[in-house]
Formats: sequence, structure tokens, C-alpha cells
Amino acid sequence: MRFNKETFITGFALFSMFFGAGNLMLPPLLGFKAGDSWWLVLVGFLISAVFIPLLGIFAHAKLQGTMLDFAKKVSPTFSLIYGILIYIISITLPSPRTASVTHEMAIQPFLEINSLTTSFFYFVLVLMFVLNRSRILSILGKFLSPILFIVIVGIICIGIFSVGDPVINSSEFTTPFISGLLEGYQTFDAIGAVVVGGVIIISLKIKEDSSYDHLHRLLIRSGIIAGIGLFIIYAGMIYNGALFKSDFDTTITRTELLSGLSLKTLGSIGKTFLSILVGLACFTTAVGIVTGTSDFVKGLCNNSQLAYKITAIVGCILGVLMGQFDVHYIIDIAVPVLMLIYPVTVILIMLNVISDTFTSVFVFRTVVITTIIFSIPDCLKSLGVQGYNNQVLEVLPLGDYTLAWLLPSFFSFIFGNVLVRTKFVRTP
Repeated sequence: MRFNKETFITGFALFSMFFGAGNLMLPPLLGFKAGDSWWLVLVGFLISAVFIPLLGIFAHAKLQGTMLDFAKKVSPTFSLIYGILIYIISITLPSPRTASVTHEMAIQPFLEINSLTTSFFYFVLVLMFVLNRSRILSILGKFLSPILFIVIVGIICIGIFSVGDPVINSSEFTTPFISGLLEGYQTFDAIGAVVVGGVIIISLKIKEDSSYDHLHRLLIRSGIIAGIGLFIIYAGMIYNGALFKSDFDTTITRTELLSGLSLKTLGSIGKTFLSILVGLACFTTAVGIVTGTSDFVKGLCNNSQLAYKITAIVGCILGVLMGQFDVHYIIDIAVPVLMLIYPVTVILIMLNVISDTFTSVFVFRTVVITTIIFSIPDCLKSLGVQGYNNQVLEVLPLGDYTLAWLLPSFFSFIFGNVLVRTKFVRTP
């Protein structure tokens, strides 16, 4: 398997669009709580925060289309609604959140300016990148991503080698593997894979008129590079969190722990490096989201460049306005919607990766409908609705972990294929 310059540039661009501030803040606290069980937590976290998103890139490599292709086997109408929902969620929640996090962690500690000013200049820069569409891969892959990666690896290595004789305390988790799996699930990177994968596909097609086989190989190899990068960062940050468990209070928050680790590893300059890290991680993610949304609308409008520009401008304006809300408030709004749309996204990724032999139209529809039905109780619970949905979650396996949809979806996949193989149902 050959890895050339183009592969590494694309891989680093993928890495940067995946790696947002949330991905930076989650692993250290996970390792901190895991203690001597950090490696079990890491395995669970890697499955949901690296493996599934990586499958999303592999699905894009197979389809080489747009977001509409992910759900087209269900129905064109469903595919359109799904695509619109994904991009509305992305442009109004995660994208503005990157500006909020940047202000709170990278700007406010140094400059006495309000969040509106930060968001304005932040999204002006985002808009400049998005409108310079043909160079996004080169800028992210050649410059911003390597800086981001090198700084994080530097913090990790200094942390590991600065501890002479590490004594790692016992774990706070009763089921470390499950805790890691669920924490990685909460990153919602599967949606990120569907969005940024589309950005990469279009970027490569703009850059060169390549054959299906060439793009397929390039995306697979680039995805592997991005996955290795994420693995190194997550493993290092989780291990660092475990190493310094005895140095911080057990009630410490994610942001406080991240700040504390940067201070212990880099000294007084650590605060500056952390600001650079957070700013870069947030910025590259915002560029990917706004670009992906603009590409989608452009495709719906007969490849109108005007539609692309208008969407980019509107997306950035929404980012400025929504970015004025507190980070935790934005997360609270996002969770109920994501509880419904995220399981569907995971299932669509899996179905598109699996061979077409086992994913007929009937199977697609059966599994997706089942997933939606069994995701509703989780959605209602996150909205604070009491009653029947809580009773359902108590009965369903994994219902306590917001994974009530998982086993029903799996069994509907098996059942659907049995019906197809026995010719009990006719498939198109």
C-alpha cells in the first residue's frame, strides 16, 4: 500500500476536520477517571470515536457521491430530509460551538473582548477559507493540521517522560470498556465523518479528474492516516490523564484538567500553546462544516456557485449569532436532536460499508425504520419527557446507555436478510 504526498495531505486534512475542541477535552478526563484501567477505556473509546468515523470515510470511498447517496436506498425523499437535517444541525450547533469554545479557552484568558467580537473575526476567517474552496485541502493538509498534530504530540511526550516513576491510581469506573465506548459515542464523530467525507470527495474532484479506483484508494489510505493520527492523540491524552490522576482534585472539569496538564507539561507557556491548540482544532472543524453545508446546497441548486457563496455567508452569520450562547447551552440544545439522528447516521455508515449482497433496499429500509423507532425513547428522555419512554428504556437491553436502538437494529438486519434469502420478500 503506497502512501505518497497527496495521501498524507488528504489524510492530515481529514484529521484536522475530525479533530475539534471536544476531541481535545474528552480523552484526558476519561483517562483521569480510568486510572489503571486506562487501556480498557482507550479500546472502547477507539471503537466509537475512531473506528466508526473511519468506516464513514470508507463508505464515502465506496459511494463517491454526496450526502444524498448515504440514504438513497431508503427513499429519495428520506435521503433529502436526512441530508437537510444533518446540515441544519451542523451549521447551527457544532459550528457556532467552535467559536464559543475558542472565545472561552483561547481568547478570553488573554484579551478583554466580548464573544461577539471574537465570533465576528473568527467567522470572517472561516468564510475566507470556505470561499477559497479549491485550496482547502492544501491549506489544511500542508499547514494547519501538521502544526496541530505536532503541538499535541509534544504535550503528550513531555507529559509521559516528565513523570519519573509513574504511580497510576485505581479506576473510578466499574465497567471501563463500556465507559470508554459511551464517551467516544458522545463525540458524535460519525456525523462528522459523513460531513467531512463529502468535503474531501468534492475537493479531490475539483482538484483533479480522477478515476473511481484512484479516489477509492486515496480515500482509504487517507482515512487510515487520519485514523492513526487520532489513535496516537487519543491514546496519549488518555494515558496522560491517568498519569496525573493524583495531581488534581477528583471534581476537576474537562477544561480545567486540560489547562492543568498543559501547565504541568509546558510550564507557563502551556497556556499559550493550549490556546493555539483549541483555536486550531475549532477552526479547522468549522471550515469543514461550513464548506460541507455549502457544497450540499450547491448540489441541490444545480451546482450554482452563487448558492455556494450565499450558504457560506449565511452559515458564518449563524455562527456569529449562535456563538453568543454559552457552550453548555448549545450542547443542551443539540443533545435531543442528536439522540435521534446520530443512531441513524451510524446505521447508514454500517450499511453502506457492508457488501451490497447483504444490503438490499428492503434490508436498508427495515434497519433504518427500526433504528428510528427505537431511538425515539432516548430522544424523549433527553427532552425530559417522563413516562412510557422511561419504562421502555428499562426493558430494552442497553437502554440505560442511550443505546436502546443497537440490538433491535442488528436483529432487524439479520431478519431482513433471512427474508430476502428465503425469497419471502421481493427486492428491486
